[in-house]
Amino acid sequence: MKKLIAIFSFLSLSASPVWAQSAEESNWYTQLQAMDSSQITILLILGVVLFVIVLLLILMIYLMNFMSTILKRENPELANEPSWWDSFKERFVTGKLDEVGGKAEKAKMMQDHSYDGITELDNFMPPWLQWVFIGTIGFAVVYFVNYTVLGNGPTGVEEYEEELRLEAIAAEYRKANMLASIDESSVVFDESSAALSAGKTIFQNNCAACHAADGGGGVGPNLTDEYWLHGGSIQEVFKVVKYGVVEKGMIPWQDQLSPEEMQQVSSFILTLVGTTPANPKEPQGELFRPSAPEPSVTDSTTVVASIE
Repeated sequence: MKKLIAIFSFLSLSASPVWAQSAEESNWYTQLQAMDSSQITILLILGVVLFVIVLLLILMIYLMNFMSTILKRENPELANEPSWWDSFKERFVTGKLDEVGGKAEKAKMMQDHSYDGITELDNFMPPWLQWVFIGTIGFAVVYFVNYTVLGNGPTGVEEYEEELRLEAIAAEYRKANMLASIDESSVVFDESSAALSAGKTIFQNNCAACHAADGGGGVGPNLTDEYWLHGGSIQEVFKVVKYGVVEKGMIPWQDQLSPEEMQQVSSFILTLVGTTPANPKEPQGELFRPSAPEPSVTDSTTVVASIE
């Protein structure tokens, strides 16, 4: 019974990586939900058949073990012979070591590798390692013929290019999600030429009627000076663009512009500060000074070294 447990434990351990890999590659539960009744019936029938096969295999092993025990009891000469499991293990798993210093071991001595009286022995290799070695050679031949000679399946370069393509799609998806989630707390000043060009176009089409094409102001306030009614940081400008100032006639643009577009036009508005419009409107609001950047931390050891 212990041998049976050892066999099935080995099989379960060897099969567990396969199940783990298949679970990672595809969601079997989702696929199972997508099946219709006929497919589920066939799957259940196959499961029952597989269970019966495994059950018969267990029964066959048990009967072989039982018959071997009975034969050994009836024939004392068979009691000293190794069981079928011991024979199988010795032939395919552990192998049989030669007697140390015996004739079989000496026969494997490779005299042509002798140097200063030091000879090399043909070290023992267990059968399972031999079969693994032979299997790797066979796999390499099949792999080479399949991918290089016959041209079936993608090559390493093609797989790499496909991974790059999928990653580019994923990067675009992440970028789209990130841009769609921009709000007054996460908005940043985008000084890229593409963003400022897009922001200028949006400003000319939607904001110039009230603030003038050069930002000098009209119905709306002057956007080129350092005075702001609702704050002059990128977060505050974005908030005004997004929610508007309804009591002063500025509509909210969050329903007409995407978060990315509101960030672009807000960034462009800040580039108008310090320019000279044709007919500037008088300053309104409070003077806004951008907060100074935090001073960089200087390494004290560098200062001491420079003084010395």
